[in-house]
Parts: sequence; C-alpha cells; structure tokens
Amino acid sequence: MKLILIFILFPYFVLAQKIDGHIKDKSNQSIPGVYISWLNNPSSTVISDSEGKFSISKSSKNNFLVFKSIGFNSDTLKISEDSFLMVVLKEATESLREVIVKGNSTVIDKLSPIQTEIITSKALAKAACCNLSESFETNASVSVSYTDAVTGAKQIQLLGLSGIYVQTNIENIPQIRGLASTFGLNYVPGTWIQSIDIAKGIGSVVNGYENIGGGLNVELQKPDNSEKLYLNVYVNNFGRGEVNLNLAKKLNTKWSVGLLSHGSLLKSKIDNNGDNFMDLPTYDQVNILNRWKYSSDKWMAQFGLRGLIENRIGGQTSFNSIEQTPNSYGFTNHTKRIDFFSKTARLFQKNPYRGLGLILNATVHNSDSFFGYKPYLATQKSLYGNLIYQDKIANTNHTYKAGLSFLNDNFDETFGSLKLNRNEIVPGVFGEYTYNHLGRTILLLGLRNDFHNLFGNQFSPRIHFKQDFGQNDTWRFSIGKGFRVPTPLAEYFGNLVSSRSVRFLDDIQPEIAWTYGTSYIKSIKKLTLSAELFHTKFEKQWIADLEHASIIYFYGSEGKSFTTSGLVEANYGPIKNWEVKLAYRYVNSKQTLGKPLDEKVLVDRMFVSRDRILLNVGYALPYEKWKIDGTLQWNGKRRIPNTAPNYDHSSYFTMPIGFAPAFVNLNGQVTRTFINWEIYLGGENLTGFKQKNPIVSPESPFGNRFDAGMTWGPIVGATIYSGFRYRIR
Repeated sequence: MKLILIFILFPYFVLAQKIDGHIKDKSNQSIPGVYISWLNNPSSTVISDSEGKFSISKSSKNNFLVFKSIGFNSDTLKISEDSFLMVVLKEATESLREVIVKGNSTVIDKLSPIQTEIITSKALAKAACCNLSESFETNASVSVSYTDAVTGAKQIQLLGLSGIYVQTNIENIPQIRGLASTFGLNYVPGTWIQSIDIAKGIGSVVNGYENIGGGLNVELQKPDNSEKLYLNVYVNNFGRGEVNLNLAKKLNTKWSVGLLSHGSLLKSKIDNNGDNFMDLPTYDQVNILNRWKYSSDKWMAQFGLRGLIENRIGGQTSFNSIEQTPNSYGFTNHTKRIDFFSKTARLFQKNPYRGLGLILNATVHNSDSFFGYKPYLATQKSLYGNLIYQDKIANTNHTYKAGLSFLNDNFDETFGSLKLNRNEIVPGVFGEYTYNHLGRTILLLGLRNDFHNLFGNQFSPRIHFKQDFGQNDTWRFSIGKGFRVPTPLAEYFGNLVSSRSVRFLDDIQPEIAWTYGTSYIKSIKKLTLSAELFHTKFEKQWIADLEHASIIYFYGSEGKSFTTSGLVEANYGPIKNWEVKLAYRYVNSKQTLGKPLDEKVLVDRMFVSRDRILLNVGYALPYEKWKIDGTLQWNGKRRIPNTAPNYDHSSYFTMPIGFAPAFVNLNGQVTRTFINWEIYLGGENLTGFKQKNPIVSPESPFGNRFDAGMTWGPIVGATIYSGFRYRIR
C-alpha cells in the first residue's frame, strides 16, 4: 500500500516546463513516427507515438520547433507559449523517384511506459511475410513453431509463454482467441499489415483482462493513407502460391474506402522424410476485408466486414477423403469466419486531449475437423464492445481514461462423444490514470473489474512506470494481474492428431497470473543496447498433461507454475547501409504435474527452449536498389514428453525426462527495388535441418501409440521462394 501511495504522490513533487502536442494530417489522421526537435539542436529530438502525440522539454536557447516525417513537408513553428499544440503536416506534393530510408526496421516506442517494440513495414519486407505467423523471423522477442506434424497450425511464444497468454488484437480489437487460436495467425495476410506492436509484460487495462504475458496489436492498411493499388504474388518450391491485392480510394475529403484481398493454396502432397504422411497439409484460403473510413472535425468512424473460407487436408499421402479412402488416416478442416467491426470517435477540436470512443466487433467462427474418424465440430459466436472516455485533470500532465467493456463468447464444441458448451457474459469497468512529465517520467495506474457470469468477480490492478535518464537511457517497470478462460481443445488442437483419449479431471476454470517486469535501454550513437527481465507467476493454471502416451489429461494445477524470461539485445545502425541485430534470450519455465496420480512434481514446461540466439544482418546498396537480409537463429534444447513404449507410468517422480536437441536455422532474402516494383528471392531454413521422426508410430495411425503432436523443430527442410510487389501510389 505504501508503494502504491508513493507512485500516486510522486508526480506532484516533480515540476518542469514542457511542450505537448498532437500531430495530424489534413484528413485528421494521427501521424506516428514524426521527428520533433528544437532548431539546430538534434540532441533534443523526440518521436511522436503511435497516436501522433509528443512531449518535448522546453528549450532555453530558441523557440523554433522543427517537425520532419517521410512523405510530409517539413515544418517549423515558433513557440510563444506553453499551450497544447495541434500540428497539421501537409503531404509532400512532389513525386519521389528515389528515397533513402535510414530508419530502423524495429523501434521502441519511446513515450510508452509499457515496453513496446514496433515492427515496421521495413522489417516486414525483410521476409516474404505471407501471414502474421511469418512476420517474426527477424524478431528476437517472438518465436514461432508448428504445433504438430500434420495440421500446419502454428503457435507463438513471447516471454517464454505460449501465444494463448498473449493478447493478440487487430487494431485494438481482440481477435486471435478462442477457436481462432488454432489457425488464427494464418488468417492475417502479411500484405494487410502496416505495423505490429509487441507490448511486453502486463498490458493496459483499457484493452481487456486477457493480457497476461504480453500483447500484440496489428495495425492494418488504412484506406486513406495506403497505395491506390498494391499487388503481391508469391510462390515457393513446394507449390504454395499466393496472390494479394489491396485497393484504396479517397472518395472525397471525408470518406475513403479500401479492399484487402488474399487468395492462397497448396495442392502438392509433400513427404520429404518418407513416413508416408504429408509434411504440410494441402489447403486453399480466400480472405477478403472491405473497410470504410469517415473523418471530419468532430467525428471519426471506421467500419468494415471481413469474410474467410479455408479448407485443409493432411494425413497420409494416400488420403483423399473419408469416403474415398476410408483405410487411410486423414485430417480435414473446413473453417468459415465472418467479422464485422466499427470504431467511432467523438473529437473535441478546442480540447484535443478529450475524446470519446466506441469499439464494436461481432464474430461468427465455424470450424469442422476430422482426426481420422473422430470429429471435432466447433462454433464460436462473439460480441465485443469497448466504450472509452479520456480527458485531463487540471492540466495535460495528468490525464485519465475510463470506460465500460462487454464480452459475450458462446462456444459449442463436440469432440467425439465429448461435449463442451459454455456461454460467457462478461461486463467490465476500468479506469487508468497517467502522469506524464516531459515524456521523460511517465506513471500509468490502471484498475479494472470484470463481472463474469460463470466465474464471478475478477479484479485486475496494473502499474507501469517509465523514467528517462538524459537523452539516451530509459528504465521501465511494470506489475499487474490478468486472467483468461481457456478453450482447451482449440488451444491444444495439434495434440488431437493422435490416438490419445481426452480426459478432463476438473471443470474448466480461469487461469490467473501476476506478471512483473523491468527493462533498461541505452543508446550510444548508432548502437542501442537493451536488457529486460519478466516473471509470470500463476495463481491458477490450466494444465495439458501429455506424460501418458495414450491420454491427454486436462486439469487445474495444484502447485507452483511460473515462467522467467530474460533478453539482452544489441541493435547497430543503420549506418553506411548496414543494420545489425544480435540478441540472446533465456527462459526458465516450470509447472507442477501429477494430479492423475495424486502427486506434485515440478518440471520444465514442454516444448519451451531455454536458450535462443538471433543474429540479423541487413545491407542495402545506395538508394536501396538492392537489399540483402540474413537471419541466423540458434535454438537450444527443450523438454519433450517421453513416448517410449516401455515407459513406466506408475509415478511422476520416476518418469524419464527427455530433451530435444539444439538446432540452427538460417533465413535470407535478396530484393531488387524499382520505382513501383520490388522483386524478391529468399529462403527459409536454409541449413536444411529437419526433425527426425516427427510422428510417433506413423506406420500404425489407427494404433494405440500414434502421435503427431510431438513436433519441436522444422519438418520440411529448406524452402525457396520468390515473388514481386507492385504499387501505384
């Protein structure tokens, strides 16, 4: 209590002069990433945040403030008083034939008290980025892997925690959750993505209660500031092909419309390891988003409709369908999803710090799957709403956000004879206070309370703090509580591709955890050094116990469960056309198993690599006509369940502990840039490393030992791809 009181009173003991402001374009759209500095004083430079806002210390030497941003005319303002600035930058009118980009591929949001890493469009272009799951190849914080050797589903890890503990939003709307946690990363095409924010540790209360180990927020291309036409075509050596077409048009000064479309397929049956199972499922996907935007002096509104259809077939190479090849083991999945969203904001021109916003989203997700002869039929209907009001307290040093949220999830799941139906209704209320002193000292205090119809009242306090030391050093600290309700069958979808029977020892209960974190960033000219440490301690956790070869047990943990993650990273450049990133990540993740035998044994969490090293090097010729990028990853060993046929299951204390070996992965890409064109050639897993025997007992898929969910490494070997990008601006 004393610590909280100190945090609350701290701002009132700090006094200094500053200039605050908000930067927009002529259509009233906020402009992030604008460089602001006092004239002839580059060391004073600050950068506008993701909402176009900035704060800069007042200069005693001059009163001319300079604004610079690519694509906009630079501007200089004479500052005569300390009032809040509303700055409108004009778009550059001249057509740029050649642009030299010297910005970093990945940047840290300097103004956010939450440790937030922003993956820019420049970083996304370093790889093919066919979808969201393939957008983290050059990132040290997020790792991606296949969940199994049959379905093609992927999962991420952040801070050593599985993606189910990472709240993944699309433009601040929770999207990849529930049934979408299975293939949802594949449902966001890379060409739709404008940027990705990676928030580490506990998140803001404004965005909901499910953030436990971090959050991803994906910003999509907007119709008012995107290319009129963007075309991307991709193909790889396995026969996977993709076509992406984005269209955008400004109808008038207030209205704009955009169409994002995606089509992809893979029809080749690939079996590089000779186990008679397809290494990748064949599939086809059609994905379309139509969005509209309205902007005026008093109102801003966006709304859109998205539809997706995907079909997947995996299993033995002899499998075509259950009807045609009943004696072959096959996996099939047919997904239909439709989303409607709207975002409405009331603007106050005379009081730019004040705002009222309403976010609405409705989703219907239907997924029908078969694992051999066993069906998994699931439907999720969700309705989400978030009403947010923000204003200042006395002055802009003290601001607050408050609001109401609502979430309704209706699940209808059938797996064989097992039925899991539930209807969650969760109204919530939240408040968040921000103290901001010159953008250098920022304190964020958040409280939210959610009233769950099935699991009662859930209270989530959160604190974030940021302190700058000089111009080059920043320290952050955070602590907070979050909770989530698991959807076990969808979240452990890959483990259903097996002969295991599913047993629930407990009724589904919320997972509750506290996450603590700290980070320090130091800049030395073109070199940026960062270090971070996060610890998540679960009060309650849902366990998927795979230690018994014929059964997957689901139950609530009755012992310790925690994850500690550390990351040290160095970024150098861009300088003389070079950019280099070197990072080391350490994870210690443990959970208590043993409930099926009334035991409690603390063991390493399965499939979590303890050590990871990443080296990314990028080089560009003058004017970036040629760009070369390479990423080397070393992935350390990780614990895997024991699948030996003579394994004694009589006690968890005597169970053998197995580890998967370390391996190296190499990715690279070469890009040739023209005025409106880009042609690229690249490769993934160029070392050709493949996990030996990724499927247990593939020769007897209907036997009692078959298991395709023991995947810990690459399956298909090296992938070579090529494609082009074409733009009309």
